Amino acid sequence: MKLKQRFEKAILRVTRSLSLRKKIVVFYSLIVFIPTILLAVSAGYLALQHVRENYLITAKEAVRQSAESIDFRKQSYDLLANRTATDGELISRLSRSYSSMFEQLETVEYVDRSYLYTQKYLPGIEDFRIYHANASLVQDGGLLWKPENRVLSGVNERDWFQLRVKSAQALMWSNALNDKEKIVVTRNIIDPYGEVFGLVYLLLDYHDVFADSFEHPFNGAGELYIVDSDDRIIASSVTDEISEKIDGSSLQPYWGMETIEPVPINGKLLIEQKLSSGWTVAALMDINRMEQQSKWVFVSIAAGVAFFLMVSIFMILTVLKNVVWRIRKLGARMTDISQGDFDVTVRNQDQDELGELEVLFNSMSRQLRKLVEENMQAHLKEKEQYFRALQAQINPHFIYNSLSLVRWRAMDLQDETQIRTIDALTTFYRIALNNRVNVVCIRDELEHLKAYVEIQQLRYPGRVEVQWEIEPEVLDLYTIKLLLQPIVENSYLHGNITKKSGATIWIVIRHLEDTVHIEVRDNGKGIPNERLEQIQAGRYTGTRNGFGMNNIRERLRLYFGSEGLMRIESVENEWTSVVIQIPACWERPEIKMGEDK
Repeated sequence: MKLKQRFEKAILRVTRSLSLRKKIVVFYSLIVFIPTILLAVSAGYLALQHVRENYLITAKEAVRQSAESIDFRKQSYDLLANRTATDGELISRLSRSYSSMFEQLETVEYVDRSYLYTQKYLPGIEDFRIYHANASLVQDGGLLWKPENRVLSGVNERDWFQLRVKSAQALMWSNALNDKEKIVVTRNIIDPYGEVFGLVYLLLDYHDVFADSFEHPFNGAGELYIVDSDDRIIASSVTDEISEKIDGSSLQPYWGMETIEPVPINGKLLIEQKLSSGWTVAALMDINRMEQQSKWVFVSIAAGVAFFLMVSIFMILTVLKNVVWRIRKLGARMTDISQGDFDVTVRNQDQDELGELEVLFNSMSRQLRKLVEENMQAHLKEKEQYFRALQAQINPHFIYNSLSLVRWRAMDLQDETQIRTIDALTTFYRIALNNRVNVVCIRDELEHLKAYVEIQQLRYPGRVEVQWEIEPEVLDLYTIKLLLQPIVENSYLHGNITKKSGATIWIVIRHLEDTVHIEVRDNGKGIPNERLEQIQAGRYTGTRNGFGMNNIRERLRLYFGSEGLMRIESVENEWTSVVIQIPACWERPEIKMGEDK
């Protein structure tokens, strides 16, 4: 068990830095690909050796059978020549002296009667003759012949006779000098005392005698030869080498290699079979033919293995591609969740382990989306309650009743300034204290701002000039409530606009394509750079009744998301500009989900 754990840890340690794709490819190579290649090479080698062994066995058997057939045929012709040459009656008739023509005629008749049809016993006998040197016996030109100066099979008949009579080899096979495809068989006619009285001459047709063995031997995969005891080629499937000595033939490089098993030389293999007569049947096999057959076996095995490997590689890559793609898809969806997009799912169709993981991921995504939505709703409701609580700090009914009482007394006193002030305050608080409305038309927002400006003008008569640049088409668009008044209020409170000569506040609202551009600009004392940076970063709050710049910026994000922008610019002791950009809304905007930061 410990060995198994150590082995597993070693594998994990080695493959830790590899990707999943590389791990599977490495394991496939080690477990399937490389062992398959090794097994295929081993099987191919064994198959090649087996084919070679079978081929050699088959070739040896074919040579043996050819040798038996050739030996049998040779023995048949040898038997005919021997029986003729050892016929006692024939020897007696050839060895005696004749005194009358009648005796000679009897001998001629005996020879004709005994051997005239001999050549019909075996195929391929073109000429059958009995030569003698008996001066008292005639030659009939049929079977009985005397050696004279005629040409016999390409040689002088008399010379040939003298040479054969003196030869110690009683039976001889040779090729005719004038035609290599003719075979000459001679046998000395000898009495029991060793005296030669004549010769038996057989002229054989090469094709009739050896046609079966030398006609396209071994299906063209080799050549067949018959070599006599004098190393002369008697017969061959290569007709140009018939009657040639081995030294000058194609057999010469291979002849005489005495080995237990034939050894290929120059792509060829010599197989020999000795005959009882002293002849040798030799087969020169083309080893390339054997290699070609082995090659096809090896190619077949290699093709089968290659096909199997290609199919297995295609299958493993297909599965691996699917697994890696699904894992990466899960990773991409997780990235979406980490970036705040919880409305993501993974399509699942498989029932494997990854399929179970995809199902769990979808369940987790739904739960996270639900929790985030619930948290967002709670957060939004908390902020909305906070805004409403701020607005509800003053009891509207108490204020309205108080202002109404003061207005009646001012009317009794006919104080127009007080009446204007009270009317402005009434308009101001009518919008500011309406807790049920957070979004108003720009027209109502301007009415609220003008009421505030009216009050300030009454407080500081003739000190501040307010210039209005309002495009009429923006009046019916929607904006958030209490957007402009806190900004103008800052001009009075923090900009000390009332203490500056030529003090002016510009209020500009324009409709630019799909947005509304709002700017409040004053030429008050401006904002110091350090404080301006704090305001821009949201770390500074200048408030009146809790409504500061951070409050405005937060409400812009709440209703308009990333499209609600506010920018503050200022030069100390010169001017301050607050620019607000909101989308052009012809319908009442709602609080945006997930846009709050």
